[in-house]
Amino acid sequence: MSDTDVAATPPIGGMDHHISVDPAAGTEPRAAADGGPDMVQLITPEGQRVPHAEYDEIIGSLSHDDLRGLYRDLVLIRRVDQEATALQRQGELGLWASLLGQEAAQIGCGRAMRTQDHAFPGYREHGIAWTRGVDPMRLIAMYRGVDKGAWDPAEFGFHPYTIVIGNQSLLGTGYAMGIQRDGAVGTGDDERDAAVIACMGDGATAQGDNNEAFVFAGVYNSPVVFFCQNNQWAISEPNARQTRAPIYKRADGFGFPGIRVDGNDVLAVYAVTTAMLDRARSGEGPSLIEAYTYRMAAHTTSDDPTKYRVSAEVEVWKLRDPIARYKRWLASEGIGDAEFFDAVEAEAEELGAHVRQATLDMADPDVGDIFDQVYVEPHRQVEDDKATFTAYNDSFETEGAQA
Repeated sequence: MSDTDVAATPPIGGMDHHISVDPAAGTEPRAAADGGPDMVQLITPEGQRVPHAEYDEIIGSLSHDDLRGLYRDLVLIRRVDQEATALQRQGELGLWASLLGQEAAQIGCGRAMRTQDHAFPGYREHGIAWTRGVDPMRLIAMYRGVDKGAWDPAEFGFHPYTIVIGNQSLLGTGYAMGIQRDGAVGTGDDERDAAVIACMGDGATAQGDNNEAFVFAGVYNSPVVFFCQNNQWAISEPNARQTRAPIYKRADGFGFPGIRVDGNDVLAVYAVTTAMLDRARSGEGPSLIEAYTYRMAAHTTSDDPTKYRVSAEVEVWKLRDPIARYKRWLASEGIGDAEFFDAVEAEAEELGAHVRQATLDMADPDVGDIFDQVYVEPHRQVEDDKATFTAYNDSFETEGAQA
């Protein structure tokens, strides 16, 4: 079975496949809900296209090359993710936050952005980074401890990973307010008008930072799209222990629209994000997108999900695999054939081999570099600290030579 055939099992007969138990039961199966009647879905898990009057025009503007490109994105970023996970397990990375199962949410969102837009990620937005042109090895270097995230946000429109939960919502809102004051919103110039994507997980919606960002964005009508990947688990806590209302409805209380989209449907995510970004760029203000998806792997490689969820829940979501469903639709429409799919698989294997070798070849940094670039101008205290540390570190080499 290939990487893209994870869900090559019998269809589940629609999305109404439920497991229900007492949410207080801890590790018992929870409702693997279908997202409800308000959820926007354009491709079912079985690969069938669902017409949608509001979003069909957006999808209709995509060429066959565009549609095939989305599939290529999905497969390649999954391969990067798999290789990074394996490298961490083998001691080559300090940590890795897998996006397995969330590829469609991230690729659909990232490809909806324009060059002048900016994204403020959490710490697993590898798919959005990919769409913004950030070399995966820059992400690997960060998780290997070689650097602190050395890409240029201005070059890629993709800002540093944020570990503090929910903080990126405030950062994105502040940047959006700056865009607004720079006059880059609502001008009608497609090459000037810009917007911001502020990413978050379902757990972040319970944080004060996130809600403060909602307040500022709503009051100042900021051009920001809050993009929540609801992967059902905030580390080990299920949605039932975080909120009693659907996440997308949170937007109502802050005065801007919220929408739930099938986060495993790359076309639906692309269409909804495109619409909300267009709305923000035109000066109509913020919105909240809840991409209803699932984290198939551990929260990070330091986590053991078997301690808090059961395999039955995971198996249900395997049948909704974002790559498998999209592949079925492309094949059924004649947009992708066996030759195309085989070529993408071959490219993915080459990419995986490159990631592995490039990681193994990555030089260790000089530990003293951590003192550099703390301040723009030279700083006496930092220089003194670096000198003290360097002398201390060199003393070990001196002791080793004497021994």
